[in-house]
Amino acid sequence: MSEFTEAMAQLAAGVAVVTVRDDRDDLGVTVSALMSVSADPPLVLVSLTSRGYLAEVLLRQDLWAASLLSSGQAAVASRFATAGRPSARHLVAGVPHHRGPRTSALIVGGGVAALELETVRVIPAGDHTLFVAAVLAVDYVTPTFDPLVRLRGRYRPV
Repeated sequence: MSEFTEAMAQLAAGVAVVTVRDDRDDLGVTVSALMSVSADPPLVLVSLTSRGYLAEVLLRQDLWAASLLSSGQAAVASRFATAGRPSARHLVAGVPHHRGPRTSALIVGGGVAALELETVRVIPAGDHTLFVAAVLAVDYVTPTFDPLVRLRGRYRPV
């Protein structure tokens, strides 16, 4: 692990699942690089590995969703983080979920919140691509649940 990677592992980050429905399938990935960038208008930013398939799909499909996971959803986060993972439809099997009415993206239930989003700006950044997105809808908010965070390479409850 490089010194930079080790240093960044010391920073706790919330865990979310980003999903998108393209012409062929449902895709999804676990991220810990999702943040709010503006309240008015409501905008978020997600950072994805540029060489990843999800980044490639988001370059041609502007509508997507982010499910902000709760402390009891480490298994869901692990499913979406596994290399060579199958379709997101298979990854949500046995987990409460539904399709977002605005994006048709899969939304994982039981989290702390879920957003439906539309990309408004794409920014290349080294080996990652930043997607700035407008919030189309807040699907749900569950303030009584604790968020799932990633710290030092592990999922942890708050």
